[in-house]
Amino acid sequence: MVARIMGLVPLSPLMSAYDALLLDLDGCVRVGREPTTRATVAVSALRAAGKRVAFVTNDPARSGEEVVRELWRMGFQASLEEVVTVGGAVQHVLAEQHAWQTAFVIGSDAMFTHVEDAGLRILNNTDLARRVDVVVVAGHTAFDYGELRIATQAVLGGAGILAAGRDRTFPMPDGRWPGTGAVLAALEYATGATALSVGKPEPQMFLTALDRLSDAGVDQERVLVVGDRVDADVAGAHAAGLDAALVLSGVSGLEDAQAALSGDRPVVAVADTLGDLVLSGSSALCAGPGGAPASADRA
Repeated sequence: MVARIMGLVPLSPLMSAYDALLLDLDGCVRVGREPTTRATVAVSALRAAGKRVAFVTNDPARSGEEVVRELWRMGFQASLEEVVTVGGAVQHVLAEQHAWQTAFVIGSDAMFTHVEDAGLRILNNTDLARRVDVVVVAGHTAFDYGELRIATQAVLGGAGILAAGRDRTFPMPDGRWPGTGAVLAALEYATGATALSVGKPEPQMFLTALDRLSDAGVDQERVLVVGDRVDADVAGAHAAGLDAALVLSGVSGLEDAQAALSGDRPVVAVADTLGDLVLSGSSALCAGPGGAPASADRA
């Protein structure tokens, strides 16, 4: 009651165990260009309670600056320091791989910028496109067969493959759209090669977010990852040594939730949406002793 009188929205009891949340975007914070139910309220309530928030996304189509603008448009407060994108992870890996000097890029304008900023020469639309050192794969809506053909020829000629993730699909208002993983699967099948992937479930993006949070004195044991994919968000969180919670507003369904609440390392909770997970009166289920579901409002 006191919190409501002061204009604060109370959090669910689960949130008392955490000082910071790392939030997935697609299917968790948003679907398409719209926030999920009560997501803006949930993020504002977390900030009002003194919790740190960061956004960690496998979306390869937007730069960090574009993500920040999109979040503000949807009603979320966000800074560039709070956004960790797979494009930034790709750029970091390319900058460290000195053997790769030239690239053929499958991706959006933002991915082209990340590759250029890493110091590589992009040889798309040149006679040398099939002779590059590395093919960078990141899903984008203008993808066509010509890109796959040239990428295949480059890899068969000895190029490496660096991928922005293996997500098969991502949620949109009209249903799931094919993701980077769908494009990558075609290239790997055509060439017999295996890509180096830097997106979730690889831990690097979460470790980058942790580095930024540690500067603010946040203990890793009090950080919670929230996402909609068991194979990417939950697996990536656990690979980074972090607790994870699953929301069902994106890709994962009830069968995934049941599996996620059991096993060797269950998720700490499952909820329909981020709002249901974070806000008081939540209908989330927490993993009780032995992985048995228990109410999120338990003491």
